[in-house]
Amino acid sequence: MSALSPADAPLAPPAASGAVRVLVVDDSAIVRGMITRQLDADPALKVVGSAPHGEAALAELARRPVDVVLLDIEMPVMDGLTALPLMLAAHPGLKVVMVSSLTRRNAEISLRALQLGAVDYITKPEGGLGSADAFTRDLIAKVKAVAPSAARAAHAPVAAPPMVVVTPQRSGPRTLPTVLAIGASTGGPPALLKVFEALKGAVTQPIFLTQHMPATFTALLAEQLSRAGDRPCREGVDGEAVVDGRCYIAPGGFHMTVARERTGPTIRLNQDPPESFCRPAVDPMFRSLAKVYGPGVLAVILTGMGSDGAKGCVALADAGGRFAVQDEASSVVWGMPGAAAETGRAEKVIPLDEIGVWLRRMTAAVAP
Repeated sequence: MSALSPADAPLAPPAASGAVRVLVVDDSAIVRGMITRQLDADPALKVVGSAPHGEAALAELARRPVDVVLLDIEMPVMDGLTALPLMLAAHPGLKVVMVSSLTRRNAEISLRALQLGAVDYITKPEGGLGSADAFTRDLIAKVKAVAPSAARAAHAPVAAPPMVVVTPQRSGPRTLPTVLAIGASTGGPPALLKVFEALKGAVTQPIFLTQHMPATFTALLAEQLSRAGDRPCREGVDGEAVVDGRCYIAPGGFHMTVARERTGPTIRLNQDPPESFCRPAVDPMFRSLAKVYGPGVLAVILTGMGSDGAKGCVALADAGGRFAVQDEASSVVWGMPGAAAETGRAEKVIPLDEIGVWLRRMTAAVAP
């Protein structure tokens, strides 16, 4: 393997006890330095090494323990997509977050990396890393969210575990859902592919989906889900009428809602302020569905960091709708589903492999 660049050669000091140990992999020394300074400013994180390409990163991983790798895509010698499966094979349990510029090609590669085992991605700001406060905040939050629980616990405030209360399934005749709604974030794309594959050939109701993603990514996700589920999936377009059998995905940078207009339910997009630091966000979509469809909504919250969707789930339940959440064991991050479960209004807490089956059963014309 080739030697590290001079800037990367010195060994980093040992990480503070319990700090999340991070390896930064990028062919730009400037980017490596900026990301290192941003992460090291947080006492819960410690950059223990850096590398200019995938081959050097594999050497670094062999030299010291690492919890999270921030992995660039386009690099000389060995690119990120080539290095990713080698890293995961050699170091089971390693968490890899892809870091790339926002281009269609890099978005395609990032989504492919998620299918190969990366846990998340983050896009480099077009204006440069140094002045991007949002990038720094998101980067730190994602590294902490995906890090092994033992490393997070050392710097996390002591808190009781979420209280998960499941609302018993209603007795009597079951109302057939009018629409399905799905919210997801970290770890969402691979989870969504599994769910949509399981729904193939079933579910004639329209599906509304908010996945925390930037523009370009959401259009590509729609293409992937169309193929996986053999159903029309597209980004929602402001003013279009809702049609049965289609999946509408909130486009990056826009909240997607549904309004009841003279001609029927209609997609509406807006750029209102982010909610839970997200745009698109799940909560505004769920609130609008509760108003338009009431007890006809069946929703699922999949893996994701933060708490987006929990308030929307309460609004759905108050309107007579139902929702379930992905269980902790199968989630990359049990933030969003955990927060929704903690409301005490969830009907089920379900492993990912069973969610598609449950949705098929709940949307079938004959009650189980």
